[in-house]
Amino acid sequence: MAIKQLCWDVDFLKNNPAFQNDHYGIPVYARHINYPIMMARYWFIFHFLREEAARHGALDVCEIGVDVGQMRSFLNAAVALGADKVELASWDAVDALIREDILKPLGYKQFYQVDLESPEFALNDDKQYDVMILLHVLEHLFKPEALIAKIVPHLKPGGILIGGFPSTPECFARSREDKIRKTAGKFGHVSVFSPKRVRDMAAANGLEVEFLTGAFFMRKKGFFLENSKLWMRFNLWFGAMFPSWPGELYWILRKPL
Repeated sequence: MAIKQLCWDVDFLKNNPAFQNDHYGIPVYARHINYPIMMARYWFIFHFLREEAARHGALDVCEIGVDVGQMRSFLNAAVALGADKVELASWDAVDALIREDILKPLGYKQFYQVDLESPEFALNDDKQYDVMILLHVLEHLFKPEALIAKIVPHLKPGGILIGGFPSTPECFARSREDKIRKTAGKFGHVSVFSPKRVRDMAAANGLEVEFLTGAFFMRKKGFFLENSKLWMRFNLWFGAMFPSWPGELYWILRKPL
């Protein structure tokens, strides 16, 4: 079985200047590691965007849960380091708190400042997107499926919903979710996901699961093996082979034409 992420470039992870900017909340340890597995979250989304742009052309993108623009900063830095350019028509930002002073210089265009779980959540009715990004945001919502149902109408036919979050084997997911909801602080993790929940989420909204993978076998702060490209490749292989392993999931859900 071919595992396409093993063919994707990882070299731009090394010395990526996006890791060095204090604005973007990258832990100090990751700034001194060649292939920090924590950065796989941005690496996967970058390659999803790269492949979609190569297939489709310039993309209209909406990123939900944008925080301070870590994803766009990573993309800009990766291209500057020699990764394939991702052609963009627009890139809009949605979050409960929008920092336009940080986001505008990165290339974000339209801004929606709104609580993702509020009844007032709404996007521009006249605009649809080729790609909508939900990167490490759904685990912070009590009703993540409700947000998916609200945004899918803003996805163009043939467009993709992409994202990722921590994962737990299905057999432990309910008990873990019950546990973390009792102790979660403000903006903490309150929802737990397994590959099954991703597939159910897609089916409920008429989306097709085009790609679903785990990300790693082990991630440890400051682990010396994260300086090894081989260790990075092993983790990517393991995640693809064992997506139910407790770690992280990354996915592409496509809206049929």
